[in-house]
Amino acid sequence: MIKNFAVFLLLLFVAAIFSALLVSYEPDTWLNLTALYYAERTAVDLGSANIVTAIVVTYRGLDTLGEVTVLFLSASIVGLVLARGKKQEHQQRNLAPAGELLVTGSRLLTPLIMLLGVYVFVNGHLTPGGGFQGGAIIASGVLLLLLTDPLKHFSHRLISALESIAGIFYVAIGVAGLVFAGGFLDNRILPIGELGALFSAGAIPLIYSLIGLKVGAEFSSILADLSATEEL
Repeated sequence: MIKNFAVFLLLLFVAAIFSALLVSYEPDTWLNLTALYYAERTAVDLGSANIVTAIVVTYRGLDTLGEVTVLFLSASIVGLVLARGKKQEHQQRNLAPAGELLVTGSRLLTPLIMLLGVYVFVNGHLTPGGGFQGGAIIASGVLLLLLTDPLKHFSHRLISALESIAGIFYVAIGVAGLVFAGGFLDNRILPIGELGALFSAGAIPLIYSLIGLKVGAEFSSILADLSATEEL
């Protein structure tokens, strides 16, 4: 009884705080100085039609590096933890085969999913999307393959090599920005090009491609580890 009453008081307190915020909320009618600078200078300085991309990849590139590092650590921890589990290879041999609809659908859809993932991160400087979204789409194609054939084994060595190479080149481009341009991950190490063109925005398409490959490899590694354990 006392516990339930305490929970009720806590919920009432939280509701009062959010109610006060809601009542006093007034949307801004103008951009602050930082947002105004981004809105006015992104296309001119960086050549990116997508302002969000320019902010994530260039203006706040160190934040993106931190996010990729956190994802890498998460994938590594999952791999280390699940590596202690026993493989269920013998148990999976008794599983019923996947239905014909799923098998045929995966053969048709997997290449299209991979292509869509590449399209999303290659065009991240022009349209909504980018490296993280494209990498997640690629990993969904790997998930479809695992659902079709639970016994399918992906080369962890290949996935690790792809993830490592993408990470090394990503950091190398960031350092090149420090040396040859205005800061870490500065995209102006390559020509800005014409606004709206595919080959524009300097190194942003290259950076997002590396992020997409890295994120896709890390998610795929997690899925492959999960599929090979008894806890699946």
